[in-house]
Amino acid sequence: SHAVLPGLAIAFLLFDSRGAIVMFAGAVVAGVATVMFTQWLHQMGKVDQNTSMGVVFTSLFAIGLILIVRALDHVDLDPGCVLYGAIETVPMHQVRLLSVDIPRGIATLAPILLVDGLFVCLFYKELKITSFDPDLATALGINATVMHYLLMILVAATAVAAFESVGSILVIAMLIVPAATAYLLTDRLGIMILLSLAVAVVAAVLGHIGATAVPAWFGFGDTSTAGMMTVVAGAIFAITMVAAPRYGLASKLAHQTALKFRITCEDILGVLYRVEEYERSADAGLIRRALRAAPFLVHLALTRLRRQGKIERKDGSIHLTTAGRAEGRGLIRSHRLWECFLHEQLGLDVDHLHVPAMQLEHITDDQMQRQLDEKTRTPDVDPQGKPIPQASESHQVRGCPRASGL
Repeated sequence: SHAVLPGLAIAFLLFDSRGAIVMFAGAVVAGVATVMFTQWLHQMGKVDQNTSMGVVFTSLFAIGLILIVRALDHVDLDPGCVLYGAIETVPMHQVRLLSVDIPRGIATLAPILLVDGLFVCLFYKELKITSFDPDLATALGINATVMHYLLMILVAATAVAAFESVGSILVIAMLIVPAATAYLLTDRLGIMILLSLAVAVVAAVLGHIGATAVPAWFGFGDTSTAGMMTVVAGAIFAITMVAAPRYGLASKLAHQTALKFRITCEDILGVLYRVEEYERSADAGLIRRALRAAPFLVHLALTRLRRQGKIERKDGSIHLTTAGRAEGRGLIRSHRLWECFLHEQLGLDVDHLHVPAMQLEHITDDQMQRQLDEKTRTPDVDPQGKPIPQASESHQVRGCPRASGL
């Protein structure tokens, strides 16, 4: 939207016409030049992609404004039409095609839609592989650079073709928001493309209805259709961002809360197992102090563990049941095996072993535990001299040498 301004001005200077074809051609050339300049500056100038975009966009926009103000000040060439569009007036501008009057916007955009659709369908495999892994595409004989420029040329042509009818604000919104919404709903590219199209259609229909209906609720006639479509698209994205089943904020919060609760339950079993090692007793206060967790969270975790039959209360103290002791022993075994591994294999100091081992113990399954046991040569004690619980009563262990000076 910014970079096409010099294309519009230069096209008028060359052909002395504001015809749709002339303006469209000038804008497309400027859009393609923008892509090429951006890529050239990024590769040859060794600057960041965003930096190269900023330099090229602002420079071309400034050149376009200078040309319009200085050379074309007497001409009714309004850059605002490129920015805001006039989608409401599209039916008013008619052209005759095959003896039928149709809106000029449809005559311009329909061929672009056809070309875009054919290009994506015919080169879907090539587009996918060059977008996700251009090096692999090159190795397979697909010219990733050519595919990239073809795609960028079509993006530029599509955006420019839509500027006059809908304006750059809606163009940018429809290029980004539906795809971003679909990205939150699926990981499959084909389904993502179809979902993005569906979101765009819904946003367009509801936005058009909202532009005429909603303002009347507040005593106004109507409002910008393009603006309302953008608002609806943003609202759909916001709802999806919160409620998406896998990547939504609510889903992530629920997952993180459930994970934190599970870890708290496991940490309680680990604390109680350590307390039993020292032949002491524990209560809820000791557990809260040991875990530095919120009282409410500890209370819920204790309630769940008691219902699962992993802990029990006796004489005012909390004790492990047989099932809880077995799970606690597995956690402590994983914890101390990780301490051995981190100390022996990665060279971590003894004082820095507890925190990473406490995090890793919660993702350690039986197979990983056996691999740790083999890597650390079936140790009997951890680097701090604490005994490592056996996997079973019949399992024989051999001691591993402790660090000197401990």
